[in-house]
Amino acid sequence: MAVGIFDSGLGGLTVWDAVHQRLPDLPVVYLADSAHAPYGVRTSDDIYQLTCKAVERLFDAGCNLAVLACNTASAAALRRMQESWVPPDKRVLGVFVPLIEALTERQWGDNSPPREVAVRHVALFATPATVASRAFQRELAFRAIGVDVEAQSCGGVVDAIEDGDMILAEALVRSHVDALQRKMPTPDAAILGCTHYPLMQDSFQAALGDEVKVFSQASLVADSLADYLDRHPDMLGTGQAAFLTTGDPRRVSDRATQFLRRQITFQAA
Repeated sequence: MAVGIFDSGLGGLTVWDAVHQRLPDLPVVYLADSAHAPYGVRTSDDIYQLTCKAVERLFDAGCNLAVLACNTASAAALRRMQESWVPPDKRVLGVFVPLIEALTERQWGDNSPPREVAVRHVALFATPATVASRAFQRELAFRAIGVDVEAQSCGGVVDAIEDGDMILAEALVRSHVDALQRKMPTPDAAILGCTHYPLMQDSFQAALGDEVKVFSQASLVADSLADYLDRHPDMLGTGQAAFLTTGDPRRVSDRATQFLRRQITFQAA
């Protein structure tokens, strides 16, 4: 049995790590489309085609359920996939909803009408494609009213993280936070709307200040996945745990090992 986790690169390993801690006996097939990363600067159609191809590979590996641990893919491709592409016996889940449920203090699967919530001013840090899609604002509107969202496109951060240049990544984070605060000086909360960004969470928090609550996705997605599998045990597939990449397996393995501080070995997808 196995579930699939997909990301355009290595950022989704933050989700994989949280899932592994939450569900240590669950085999996971992780696929990084490193050959085409980053997705955040691509068109919606391009992201859709690449995401479908990657998820198809996870289905072929014996996964009935795939988690898009990529905000850009979740924003630009998920709804279209669910409406017209995903086979009836498969499921594809995104990463936005668990985050928004936590932000709005709703229980998993709460489909009650939108209501007022404690937060009023939310900073969203995301890739250019995620910001352009306005998918976060759309999903938030289903659950909350009266929340002002200011989105900041964080160009360059994913590339720096994928290249292992954390000094550049930290400098870019400070620059993007400064740009956001010129538009929204005092946010109540901040959303790290890319699964790469938890690797820089301390930098975001330091730049924003201790009074701003920073939400990142990994543990929230892991809890949501555990809840989903409790309710849908039939979605456990037949695959075996693996790390797959469309890029250079040796290079990707080295970067992954550096990120997670444990040996991670990727194979060619």
